Amino acid sequence: MAAAAQLGNLQEEATCSICLEYFKDPVMIIECGHNFCRSCITQSWEGRDENFPCPQCRAISSGKSLRPNRQLGNMVEMLKQLHLPPVKPPEENLCEKHEEKLRLFCAEDQRMICWVCRESKEHKTHSASPIEEAAEEHKVKLQEWLLVLKKQEGYFLESKLKEGEQYKTMRNKLRTEKNKIESEFEKLRQLLKENEQTLHRRLEEMEKKMTMIENANIIKLSNQITALKALITEIEKKSEAPAWELLKNVRSTLSRCNNVKIQSPEMVVKSYKVMVTLDPDTAHPALLLSKRGRRVRWTVKAQPLPDTPKRFTHFSPCVLGSEGFTSGRHYWEVQLLQEGVQWHVGVAAESVDRKRGFTWSPEGGVWAVQGCGGQYKALTSPPTPLSPCEKPLKLGVYLDYEGGRLSLYNAVSMELLYSFPQEHFTQRLFPYFCLWRGAELRLLESDTPPPTVIYSSKNLQTPTFQRIFFTTILPHVAMTPRSLM
Repeated sequence: MAAAAQLGNLQEEATCSICLEYFKDPVMIIECGHNFCRSCITQSWEGRDENFPCPQCRAISSGKSLRPNRQLGNMVEMLKQLHLPPVKPPEENLCEKHEEKLRLFCAEDQRMICWVCRESKEHKTHSASPIEEAAEEHKVKLQEWLLVLKKQEGYFLESKLKEGEQYKTMRNKLRTEKNKIESEFEKLRQLLKENEQTLHRRLEEMEKKMTMIENANIIKLSNQITALKALITEIEKKSEAPAWELLKNVRSTLSRCNNVKIQSPEMVVKSYKVMVTLDPDTAHPALLLSKRGRRVRWTVKAQPLPDTPKRFTHFSPCVLGSEGFTSGRHYWEVQLLQEGVQWHVGVAAESVDRKRGFTWSPEGGVWAVQGCGGQYKALTSPPTPLSPCEKPLKLGVYLDYEGGRLSLYNAVSMELLYSFPQEHFTQRLFPYFCLWRGAELRLLESDTPPPTVIYSSKNLQTPTFQRIFFTTILPHVAMTPRSLM
C-alpha cells in the first residue's frame, strides 16, 4: 500500500496541472520553478505581451522565460513504460455530504445541491432550479456585469492616459520654468557681480581723490595755523609794547587780521548734510504725507490708517523719519510752510511710547525745538525759552551721535537756536516732527548732487534700491568735498 501511494505521488509529480496528463515536452518557469507542457503554458500565455502569470502559483514573470526540463521529460518516459493507469482528477460534481451528483442550484444559499439536500429541512423551503437553468440565468447576469466592468475599465484606462498626458505637460512646463529661473538668476548674479566691481572702482577712485584733497587741505591748514601763530605772537608782543612801538606798522597788522578767514558754522555743519524722508508707517492719522515722503501737513479729518506698533496714535500728531542713526554726524533742513498752532522739530529715540504718549523732553526720549504762536522753546525740563534774532522759517538740525550733541539752527542765517547739553546716546535716533492744527512743513533736498547711477539693470533702479543707496551709502560720503562728486 505504501509503495502504491508513493507511486501515485510520483504520477502526480509527472502530471501537467493544466491538461492533467503526463508532461509533453516539459518546460520550467525560471522565476518560480513550476513545470508545464510547452504547448499548455504557451496557450495559457497567448495574447499577452507582458506580465506572464504562473497558472499554479500566480507569480508574475517579466518575460516568457521558459527552460526545458529534460530530466523531468526522461522521468515521464520511464513512467509511461510501466503502463500505469493515468491519474484521474476527483469527481468535482458530487455532494460532499451525500455523495450524490449535484443537479440543483439553491437560489437562497447560492450553491449547488443534490436531490437529498433538496428534501432536507435546510433547503426544503428554498427555491431551487436545475443547474443548467441556473447557469444560463447567471451567465446572462455575468455578461451584463462584464459589459459594465469593461466599460469601467475603458474609462479608467482613458483617465489614466489623460492623467499621464496632463502630468507630462505640467512636468515639461515646470522644467522649462526652472530652466528660465536659473537662467534669469545667473544673469542677475553676473550683473550684480559687475555692478559690485564697478561700485568698488568708483569708491576707490573717490577715496583716492578724497585722500589727495585731505592731504592738500591739511597742508593748507598747517600753513594757516603757522601764519596765525606768528600773527598771534606779533599781536601779543605789540599789546605789551610801549605806545609808540604798538602803533608802529599797526595798519599792516590790522590788515592781516582782516584777511584771516574764519570758518563759519555753515561750512562745518552743512558738510554732513543728508537726505531725510518721512516714514508713512509712523505717521499719526491726523497727518497727511506726500507721495515722496518729503512733505507733511496737519489735516482736520483723521485718515483710516491701520494701527501698527510703529504708528503714533496718542493725542500728539507725530511722524518720524524713515532712516534712523546710530553713529556719525548728520544734518538736514526743514522749511516751515505754515506754522499753524504749534510744531516740534528735532530727533526722537526709537523707544518713545507711540500709544500712551511721552514727555516732550530728553528724559522722554525727545530732543526738539517748539514753535507756538511766534514763541520758541527748547523742549528741556523745564522748557528753555529762545529769543532768535529773526523768525526761523527754515530750520537746520545737526546731530553728532558720538559727541552726544543735538543743535538746531536758523538754516538761513546759521544762527544757533539751541544746542542741547551733551548726552550719551545709546538708542537709534530718528528725525522727529510734530504738527498741530494748520501746520505744514517740507524737508529740503540735499545740496549734494547725487552720484551717477552705475547700475544698468532696471531691477536695481527701483525706488527701494535708490532709497537704500542714498540713505546708507551716500551719508558716508556726504562729508566729501564737492570736487569729489
